Amino acid sequence: MLILLAFIIVFHITSAALLFISTIDNAWWVGDNFSADVWRICTTNTSTCMAITDEFNEYQSIQAVQATMILSTIFCCVAFLVFILQLFRLKQGERFVLTSIIQLLSCLCVMIAASIYTDRHEELHQSHGYRMEVSKGQYGYSFVLAWIAFAFTLISGVMYLVLRKRK
Repeated sequence: MLILLAFIIVFHITSAALLFISTIDNAWWVGDNFSADVWRICTTNTSTCMAITDEFNEYQSIQAVQATMILSTIFCCVAFLVFILQLFRLKQGERFVLTSIIQLLSCLCVMIAASIYTDRHEELHQSHGYRMEVSKGQYGYSFVLAWIAFAFTLISGVMYLVLRKRK
């Protein structure tokens, strides 16, 4: 049981790390001379960055991605804290339902963020507010990490749902 508990803790911390990296790192959309995320666009040649502001046509979509990624990261961290508290407070045989619900909310938020970005990426990168041509890019590793974090948080949420506290 101790090995299973250690595995679940490591799995949850990995999920949180993936969420932090995919939310913060500047590689959702990359090209030959630029990289973009949900916060800013940077050129790799001159190392200058431009924040994404409300002057962009699809700013509401970017804000939705930003908000849901932040929420997913917060929910994942809160779920870990609730798990630690429930680990010492629950009686034997009870399930970690509250932890599971919070982790599944994190899963839902990261899925919404990645889905919005997937659906709106053509419009996001055709905006006339950019000072460079960003439509000729491809998805970066932060975008892929967001989808991997979705899978990890889903698996983690289901594991908490079926996990019972045993001796």
